Amino acid sequence: MGLFPPDILSAAEAIIRDFTAAGLMVSTAESCTGGLISGALTEISGSSAVVDRGFVTYTNSAKTELLGVQAQTLLRFGAVSQETARQMVHGALFRSRADIAVAVTGIAGPGGGSAEKPVGLVHLAAKSRGGALIHRKMLYGDIGRSEVRMATVRTALEMVRSLLTG
Repeated sequence: MGLFPPDILSAAEAIIRDFTAAGLMVSTAESCTGGLISGALTEISGSSAVVDRGFVTYTNSAKTELLGVQAQTLLRFGAVSQETARQMVHGALFRSRADIAVAVTGIAGPGGGSAEKPVGLVHLAAKSRGGALIHRKMLYGDIGRSEVRMATVRTALEMVRSLLTG
């Protein structure tokens, strides 16, 4: 048994195959997934031709130091916000050789949620160097920490692939 379920491996394989054929690279900026997106991609043989780097920025200071997320953004909107996800993805592109990047920030639970930002809330952003940007606000619900994280990986891989395939 592998580290990831078959559907995630299939999505990662498709990205590695399609990005290799197109000569493109990807980078990740991850908070609540803690590196699982880059882990899924690097589970695939040949991924070194496609995966440039992954940033695991679990703390606010890591988001600021490694990705350039503005402290004011974190203070005003919080770490789990559309604004932070967008700045994370911009930072991942700016600080890598990737053509497409994806960023995720959320509350996997079981604690840490609030009425305004419940457990299972995840903001994802994917951006191509050419300018296209996708944002998704996902409300997975309090389905369990591992389930929220795996659902986020699935959504992130789908977003990356959609930027390539249009």
